[in-house]
Amino acid sequence: MNKAMRVDPDSSSNGTQHHANGSSHKNGLSSTNGHSSPSNGTSSPHQNGFSASATKPKATSYYGHDREEVTRLLIQGLGDLGYYSAANRLSQESGYEVESPVVAAFRNTIIQGQWSEAESLLFGADSEADGGGVSISNGDVHHLVGLKFSEDADRDSMRFKIREQKYLELLEDRDTGRAVMVLRHELQPLRRDADRLDFLASLLVSTSADNLKSEAKWDGALGSSRQSLLQELSKSISPSVMIPEHRLAVLLDQLKQSQIAKCLYHNPQTPSSLLADHICDRSQFPLQTVAELNQSDGEVWCLEFSHNGKRLAAGGGDGTVVVYETMSFSVAQTLRDHGSGVVYVSWSPDDSQIITCSKDHKARVWDTETGTCILQIDHHRQSVTSAAWAPDGESFVTASLDKQSQLCLWTLSGQPSFAWSIPYRVQDCAISADGQRMVTISSEKQIFVYNFPTRQEKYSIVLRSKMTCISLSRDSRYMLVNMADNEIQLIDIETAEIVRRFLGQKQNEYVIRSTFGGADQNLIMSGSEDSKVYIWHKENGTLIETLEGHSRGCVNAVAWNPADPSMFASGGDDCKVRIWSKETDPGDPRRRFSSLSSSQRGNVGRILYEPSTNVQ
Repeated sequence: MNKAMRVDPDSSSNGTQHHANGSSHKNGLSSTNGHSSPSNGTSSPHQNGFSASATKPKATSYYGHDREEVTRLLIQGLGDLGYYSAANRLSQESGYEVESPVVAAFRNTIIQGQWSEAESLLFGADSEADGGGVSISNGDVHHLVGLKFSEDADRDSMRFKIREQKYLELLEDRDTGRAVMVLRHELQPLRRDADRLDFLASLLVSTSADNLKSEAKWDGALGSSRQSLLQELSKSISPSVMIPEHRLAVLLDQLKQSQIAKCLYHNPQTPSSLLADHICDRSQFPLQTVAELNQSDGEVWCLEFSHNGKRLAAGGGDGTVVVYETMSFSVAQTLRDHGSGVVYVSWSPDDSQIITCSKDHKARVWDTETGTCILQIDHHRQSVTSAAWAPDGESFVTASLDKQSQLCLWTLSGQPSFAWSIPYRVQDCAISADGQRMVTISSEKQIFVYNFPTRQEKYSIVLRSKMTCISLSRDSRYMLVNMADNEIQLIDIETAEIVRRFLGQKQNEYVIRSTFGGADQNLIMSGSEDSKVYIWHKENGTLIETLEGHSRGCVNAVAWNPADPSMFASGGDDCKVRIWSKETDPGDPRRRFSSLSSSQRGNVGRILYEPSTNVQ
């Protein structure tokens, strides 16, 4: 047992009462892990009719888990939920604290911006009770031993983070002289990242506090920066001493992810519950073709649902883009101005516009309500391979195989905002949902990751095989890359590490697109050169289903409806778009086999049964 976390309810130290964060408060206020609540000067350690004298001595374990650890997690969790009085009562009855007085004092010094005291408490120091340190015990002189660190803790890195915060706050207060002293005498001697030091030095010329915050991407002393610093530092402190923030919630999330990893057909219609084991039924998985759309005269090369799930755009070899209403699968618009095949479509964040990219060297922006072309980009001299919207919808990027103008940022008025000077032709590009990263793939087997706000390259990766397309996850954490050697790779965007490989589909010669799918993007889906659709579980890489549906050639593109997890679409060389959904009972009134005339089919395709109506 960690005795530092144990408090004897019948004992006291120097006449002060122990509290859950190791501090004493006046006016009946008590605190748990930094949370305070009124107790009106009274407390009761017993609830629900239980009495300490009547209960048996408590075992040291709780169903195989350490009782102290479980109790401390519960106290912290109650505080996170806002049940401060309950957290205090649990601490009093159990005799356990969330953290020791020293940890509580360290937490307070960071939040209050007392940087010297914070370093003394963190790393240890000799100090006098009334002179500059934070006194925890009585006596004229005492020694602060410092906190216990995790095994991989980098102490100089921790010092750098504290002093960087101190430096930025001095600049925010326009105290440039002291900021320079911190930079020269506290940061530089640590000999950390030279580029970071150069960047911090460049902030000395910031014209205002707002300009500083913008340049440093930092929200100031009164923002969340101190709390963020504390969270970063806590990662290097032993969890036995300082429980990581919201630890109970993190454990519950890990439990949920573990259950998801074991749920083969994970595609829930409603959020899973902690009160029961989670499992998804295969019958609720979209495995049946419910509509066959045949309005295209050429091969279907690209597909994308609108963000609200109400429309589906399909483009391909005949140079047209057909926009369908997903409630009826009727044609909303047919966009016809391209002079060659359309290879990519992209909806704006608010679904009011759509970009189409073509082999005719042009990109066009269309009004999705009227179906009219409102902007034409004819800057490129080779095929425009893809486009990506900035998250605010005020600008977009086009990518091309052009050797002179491969990657450009445009305003909605058609003015070039920025052009990347790069030595490679761009096969595909994507911008993360948080707007922080842009990822491109070249025709020369390389991935490039950029800081989108600064336009600067962050890193690049060389892969063994040619890549055909890239897709980014909704949470901006992962990129999905199709390889021309029958493999799809899931790569962590920040670390550049390959997280998982997905095998089974056929891809050697043609551009085959894959995507994230399912209610929470826990599925991976791809077309294939063998006329099939392949679906994998993202967390364990298991191939869940291989679906046959297209009559010939490649399945070139797939798209999952973001608003209806029971629907996805596939498009292929057979000139058809197939809509897939879950099974329905033969007696279900939604099921109605089509007997449309040929003229009617030209308008709405072949409906096998009506789609789900859960798209609002």
